Amino acid sequence: MNESPRTFALRDGENDGNTQALEQEAFVDGLSKFRPKFLSQEMEYTLNKMSKWLVAALFGGLILWRHDAEALWFGAGSVLNALLSVWLKRVLNQERPTTLKSDPGMPSSHAQSIFFTVFFVILSSIELLGLNGFTIVISALVLAFGSFFSYLRVSQQLHTMNQVIVGAAIGSIFSILWYWLWNGFVLDAFVSSLWVRIIVVLGSVGLCLGFVVFAIRYWLQDE
Repeated sequence: MNESPRTFALRDGENDGNTQALEQEAFVDGLSKFRPKFLSQEMEYTLNKMSKWLVAALFGGLILWRHDAEALWFGAGSVLNALLSVWLKRVLNQERPTTLKSDPGMPSSHAQSIFFTVFFVILSSIELLGLNGFTIVISALVLAFGSFFSYLRVSQQLHTMNQVIVGAAIGSIFSILWYWLWNGFVLDAFVSSLWVRIIVVLGSVGLCLGFVVFAIRYWLQDE
């Protein structure tokens, strides 16, 4: 039976679509094969599971090391940054690359929290020690540390690269703005007003304690 030109055109379109899909799949598979693996899959999995504890320990250590109002201010900022990530996930509602976790993936909350902490460390180091060779090296190491642990979210197929990049960008910007807000406005009011000191200290302590309770309740449960 003779087939119309329209039928041939439809078949050609389907074949082209199937070929394109196969080529795209082969390209992705090729990337995964040639992607450099610095660590074993098991080691990457373990480090990824530890990342939230390492970041929390780093931030807690910095707060104890500085033990001042600015450290408490940044502790409160880290909690608000995490809440912002939860809100953005619900608003954007973008799926993760796999079904390993059921909640939305945009932005990556891990990357957002990690880079908030990264820029807190960088800004604190420069503020306390000045901009010199030592603080440049420390900043580069901390930035590499944050980038690696954020990359683990992609290698473990928990996020796409875009979700991690967006999370890292939001966390970095939020950290810089939080730092600027403290030095540009809050610090002067904190020094001159007893009520501002009470609000900042009690509010920051409350947020930090709330985060500790959340971590103990849910993070340990996930383990």
